[in-house]
Order: sequence, then structure tokens, then C-alpha cells
Amino acid sequence: ILLVMEATRRAVGIPMVMVTSFFIVHALYANHFFSFFYGPPTSFTKYIDIVFVRTEGIFGIPMLVASTYIVLFIMFGAILIRSGAGRLFIDLAIALTGHRTGGPAKAAVVASAFLGTVSGSAVANVVTTGSFTIPLMKKLGYKAKFAGAVEACASSGGQITPPIMGAAAFVIAEFMHVSYFYIIIAAIIPTVLYFATIYFMVDIEAQKEGIERLDKSVLPRVGEVLAQGWHQLFTLVVLVGLLAIGYTPMMSAFWAILTLVGLSFIRQGTRMSSVDLFAALESGVRSAMPVTVACGCAGIIIGSIFVSGLGLKFTNSVIELSGGNLFPLLVLTGIAAIILGMGMTTTAVYITVAALIVPSLIQMDVVPMAAHLFAFYFGVVSTITPPVALASFAAAAIAGSKPMATAVESARIGIAKYLVPFAFVYNPSLLFEGPGWLTVISTAFALVGMWGLSVMLEGWHKGRISMPVRTIVGLSSLALLFPPQLDFFDTVPGYAVVTIGLACLVVVLTMQNRSRQTVNGRTG
Repeated sequence: ILLVMEATRRAVGIPMVMVTSFFIVHALYANHFFSFFYGPPTSFTKYIDIVFVRTEGIFGIPMLVASTYIVLFIMFGAILIRSGAGRLFIDLAIALTGHRTGGPAKAAVVASAFLGTVSGSAVANVVTTGSFTIPLMKKLGYKAKFAGAVEACASSGGQITPPIMGAAAFVIAEFMHVSYFYIIIAAIIPTVLYFATIYFMVDIEAQKEGIERLDKSVLPRVGEVLAQGWHQLFTLVVLVGLLAIGYTPMMSAFWAILTLVGLSFIRQGTRMSSVDLFAALESGVRSAMPVTVACGCAGIIIGSIFVSGLGLKFTNSVIELSGGNLFPLLVLTGIAAIILGMGMTTTAVYITVAALIVPSLIQMDVVPMAAHLFAFYFGVVSTITPPVALASFAAAAIAGSKPMATAVESARIGIAKYLVPFAFVYNPSLLFEGPGWLTVISTAFALVGMWGLSVMLEGWHKGRISMPVRTIVGLSSLALLFPPQLDFFDTVPGYAVVTIGLACLVVVLTMQNRSRQTVNGRTG
């Protein structure tokens, strides 16, 4: 246990050691605590038996997942990046979006989404794509803090982007006893909503600042990019295909790695020498080390909660604190996950919240998948949330902007990561739970709602809009995020709320456009 704690201090940081120490001390000396922390103490012998000898502690589910799924997928990502996939993703994103309004910023969004499929590190994504996209955004006319914030938000989406999500996604699958492919499918719509919102923000900001498009002649062509790197993208198809037909994540990753190494010899530019391969393996091991250590330390937390019985007490206490209402409970859960995420890895945050609070969400009839993904999303969002926003700080260093100002801007641009979890808790159809027609309708409404929120936050729609109009647009957009079948206060049908929200949004923005046209006509 002491070795794991010391390894955690070196690889992860002091905050996680402090959190783990609290749970250890509590399990051994619960009779000296107060309120719901009070309880019978655990003997040292029994504690060691549970945490070290049995599979409820260090050698529990987190370590099982780390030693099987996570290491292989991190290796796959490291080899893919070493073969030149990072450059491929950037070139493909620029080819697809560079000619549009605010092209480089949109390229940053798309490139980071692509890179997120193979890298679970927000900071690594910022450094990889941001070193190219941030200077290009600034050169085109975007403010430094906005350019850094866009890259930070796009890069932090890597851990929620299928098919290779962050390590916590594998832990979710193991906790829920479901296929990892099921997690991938559930994460598709929330990911689309998140990146679409950033895309909306970038587009509106470009209109507001009068940013021009890039000339197509200076951009790479999609066909040429795919011709050079199709085999690297094909390995992702192999990975998802094997998962879809029922192969285990381990076997899928294994065959994807072999396919990648074999196909790398097709092109001279991607051909991997023995030095490249060993360097990729070394990089993979180095990347896996903090995750593995964090999983071992998280196992100590789980074992301590199990032996002390704190989990059941905490669940009941949180429900009482929320007054039996779901919304306050979700807010408390989100705040707890963000605070924990300031000093712990996403995987450790998710495991802690899953052990303490997720059972209370499920107890209040939240769909299990929604409850677990809610904890996961708020564990990820800490990378762009002040005061400790590592992805934003890394982007600020490249952009030459103030770190805290960039972090605040990141929280604004990444608003979807705060709101979408609430949306899929109240509307599980966004996770493909329920009838397909409801999923389609809910997704369409949610996209319109996130666009409306982007307009409200930017304060611009074909011209600057006033604060009263922004307020109406914001409230109308929020109404579109809730499920049509939900009855509000047992009196107002959800369909009425959604319809009224959509009508208000359309009417207000139409009036805004006509007012703008009238003013422009008089000016002319």
C-alpha cells in the first residue's frame, strides 16, 4: 500500500495521495469521526485482507482494466501517432474545413476530434495540434485567448470521443458489466453535441470579427490526403469492426496493432523501423504508467469505502442533502467531480464518484448508463475549468495569452460539456436508450438548442444582439435540451415546453434579422 501511495505521489500528484489517505484513516479509525463519517473502526488485519489480499482493493476492477484493456489501447495510440497519424489528422481536418469561414479554428476542432480517437490526454492533444492551429488562428484574426480556448476545448474532447476514449471508459464498461462497444455507441451523440457547439462558437466568432476564408489553392486536397494515409484510418475501421462483431477489447486492440504495423509498410513516409516501433512502445508504457498507478490507488479508495461501509452512508446522505430532488443531486455530483478533477486523473475521479454518488443517482431512477457517463463527463471537464485548467494553460502558453483568461474563455466555449450531461440524464434517448424516433427528434432539438446557446454566449446573429434578446434566446435554447416526453411539475407537457422554446427562438431571431435589415436599409 505504501509503495502504491509513493508511486501515486510521483506519477499523479499529492492531491490524490491526500484523498486516498483520508479514506484509509477513516476506515481504520471511523469511531473518531463525526456525522455520517462516524462508524465502527476496522482492524488493521481485516483492512489489509480486504485492500491487499482480496480483489476488492488494489487488485480490483480498476487494476484489472488497466492491466488488460488500457495498456493495449494506449500502445495502439502511441504506435498510430508514431506512424504519422497526427500529421494525417491535421491535414485531413484542414482539407475538410480550411476553406470555410474561420477555417483554421474549425480545423482545430476537427483535428482534435480525430486525434482524440487515439489519445486520451487533453494536454498532449493541445501540444500536438495546437502548435500548428493556434498560430494560424491568430494570424487569421482570432484573439489569442479565443484561439487558445478553442484548442483547449477541442483537445479536452478527446477523452469522450469514440472509438478510443479515455481509460475511464473501460472502467465504466467493467463496472456496468456491459460491452465496451455499448459505451462507444452511447457516447456518440454527446460527442457530436460537444464538438458541434465548439464549431458553432467558432463560426459565429468569425462572423463577428469579420474573419476571411483561406484560399483553397493553399490548402491540401482531401483526396490527396486520404491517398497518402488511408491505411492509418483503416486500422480504426478494423478496431471498431472487431468490437462491433463481438471481439473483446483486448483482442480487437491486438489485431488493430498488427494491422497498423503491417499496413505502415505500404507508404515510405509511414514505414516504421525497429527504432520507431520500440520508441512507440516506450512512449506507450510511459503514458500507461500514471494511469496504471492511479488505478491501483483508486483500488485502495474502493477497498476502504467497501470495508468501512461509507459508500451506502454517503449515498443516503447525499440524497437527503439534495432533498430527494434529482437536479440538486446532479449539481452536487458535478461540483464534487470538478473539484476532485483538479488534483486527480479522470479515471480516479470517475472511480471515486462512481463508488460514492453514482449509486444514489441510480437509486433516484437515473438510467445507469446516464449516471456513469455523467460522473465521467464531469471528471473530464476539469481540464478546462478554472482555477486548475491544465489544457487551457497549455494552450495559453502556445497562444501567448493570459492563462486564467484563457481558462475562463474555455469554460464559455466548452459550455456543452457542462450542459450535455444534464441533458442525457433527463433525456436518455441521447444515449440511444429508448425508441429510435425519439433519439432522432431529441438529437435534432438538442443541436438547435446548443446553436441557440452559442448565439446567446457570443451575442451575435447577423449583427450584435441586445441583452434582453440574448436572455430569451438562452432560455428558449435550454428548453430544447429537455426530453419531449417529460412532464414538468406534473402539469406542463414536455412537448409544450419544447414547442414554445423552439417558437420563441425562431420568432426572436427572425425579428432580430428584420430589425437589422431595416436599420441597414435606412443606413443605405
